[in-house]
This record gives sequence, structure tokens and C-alpha cells, in this order.
Amino acid sequence: MSNIQLLKILEQVAAGGLKPETALDLLGTQAVRNTLHGLTLDPQRALRTSLSEVVLAQGKSDDALMAAVEGLAQHGEVLVSRVTPAQAALLEERFSVGQYWPDARLFSLGGASGFAKAMKAPWPLAGEVIVVTAGAADLPVALEAYCSLAFWGKECALITDVGVAGLDRLTTHVGALRKARIIIAVAGMEGALPGVLAGLVSCPVLAVPTSVGYGIGAGGFAALSTMLSTCVPGVATLNIDNGFGAAAFAAKLLNKG
Repeated sequence: MSNIQLLKILEQVAAGGLKPETALDLLGTQAVRNTLHGLTLDPQRALRTSLSEVVLAQGKSDDALMAAVEGLAQHGEVLVSRVTPAQAALLEERFSVGQYWPDARLFSLGGASGFAKAMKAPWPLAGEVIVVTAGAADLPVALEAYCSLAFWGKECALITDVGVAGLDRLTTHVGALRKARIIIAVAGMEGALPGVLAGLVSCPVLAVPTSVGYGIGAGGFAALSTMLSTCVPGVATLNIDNGFGAAAFAAKLLNKG
């Protein structure tokens, strides 16, 4: 349940249009709700953490995935991450109003306006959160971050393919980057972009290494090592390919004002 939904219930109680007992039923007496298929859903998470539970499709059976989305959909909007095309087909059949973006591997049930807008290129180049990629190959991870932020209603932007192989490509965006409140830098190979950006701006930089790279890149570990070892202050490093984690970190920072 979102804060907006909670506020409406409390306003109805205050106005005398809703009995406290009924409100209690609507809110639920437990923060965690058990379901079948080995799931323990958390429909009240947004009230505690400011972000509702997101369903990770990866590794779930079809039945478990459907049960998770159906259970959470009773309480509000649902975001599903790491969705395969086969899983998307099942979700779209069951939830006709849902939206799937294969490039971002995300399925949205609700949050439609922000998510739909994010799916359409060209993307904005300025916003309070700017997602920046070193290369075009880093785009799937960047889109996971960008679309998650859009689902949560954040003003976000996406700047692509401006890595250290040609830093002149970055210079035209420095003005917008310096106005951002948070930057998410997504890079594979040697992973140098977050350090470069952190040396140009005053806002926090969230570094996301990707598994893009040759041989010794070791599936993103070389980029991860570079980001963790940067000498530039103000960089926080996420896990390899974890665009969603960066988006959640940024959203929580923004929610705190």
C-alpha cells in the first residue's frame, strides 16, 4: 500500500466516513502475508521503507511468479524485474493492462504513465537523477535503473555511450550533470566512468559495474574492482549488473528529501 492510499484511508476515518475497524482490515494487521508456492509477500513494505516490494522473476516458477504478482496487485502497483520474454507473455495474458519492456527486462502493473513515457526514445538528457552509460552494450542495465525510477515517479534522464574511450562525448552534458541530484554511472570493461563523473560534479555518484568486457574483465569483476578502488570521493558502488539496486538507492535518497 502506498502512502497516498494510506492517507486516503486515514482521511476517511477522520471525516467519520470509515469505521476504525474497517480501516484496520484495509491496512492489514500483519506486515507480512503468507501465500502458496513458497512465497511470503510484504504488501506493507512501502509504509516502512518508502518503496513497495518488487517481484524478482528470475528463478521463479510460472505459478510462483503469477501468485506473487496477483498477491501484491491487490494492494497497489507492482514492478517485476528480470522478466524473460516467456514470462512476459504469461504476465501479459493474465494482466492485460500491464506493460513489458524487453530491453529493461521489466514488467509494470500500474505506474503506467511514468513507465510508458520512459519506454520511448529519445530519452530526456536532464533530470534530478541522470543515468549515464559508458557504452551502448551497458544499456540493458542502465534501462533497468532508468525504468525503475520512472515507475516510482522520479524525474530521470538517460545519457548513453559517453565512456572514457571518447571523453569529448561527455563534455556537452556536463552542464546537465552538474544540476543533477544523483548520477548513476553504468560501465563495463575497466569501469572508469564513475570516477571521471565524480570528479566533475558535486552530487553522489552510484557506480554500477556491468558484465560487459573481454577475458580478464571476468564478467564485471575488473570494473567492480576499479569502482571500489577509485580515488575520487563520493562514489558508492553497487553489485555487478544491478541497475535495479542503483535505482532503489537513488529513490530512497530522493524520498528523504
